[in-house]
Amino acid sequence: MSESLAKIDDIDLKILGELQKDASISVPKLSKRISVNSSVVYSRIKRLAKRQLIKKFTIEVNDSALGYTVSAMIGLNIDSKVREQIFEEMLRMDSIREIYEVTGRFDLLIKVKAKSLEELHNTVSARIGRLNGVLHTETFIEMGKRERDTAYNQKA
Repeated sequence: MSESLAKIDDIDLKILGELQKDASISVPKLSKRISVNSSVVYSRIKRLAKRQLIKKFTIEVNDSALGYTVSAMIGLNIDSKVREQIFEEMLRMDSIREIYEVTGRFDLLIKVKAKSLEELHNTVSARIGRLNGVLHTETFIEMGKRERDTAYNQKA
């Protein structure tokens, strides 16, 4: 067992689970929700952050409210000799949200958000497809999505 996991208990797991649902929750409200004293919750959060079990507190932006209604994953096969150049150029594209290096039939999977199918088509065909070293692309448009919260407060 790694050192960072050696001293994680049920209280820590409950805190992580609740903060994952809503990182803006106040310490008093969180302490009431998990039935632990506020000062204990506060010190536990500080300790979890110091030990880097909490990497950062952030927000989730509603992309649809900003007009980004089209989501897609794009599988890419690339020439590995220009891999870094491809990464640099793709990270400059506003529509590309995440790049994953993967095993399997693709070298990369790219998460893309667009305001329309036309914008997605332009991103794939006119921008990504024309990058030096991109050999093949295959686009998977998101038709629906289901998510679940990670249950940190349950032991495996």
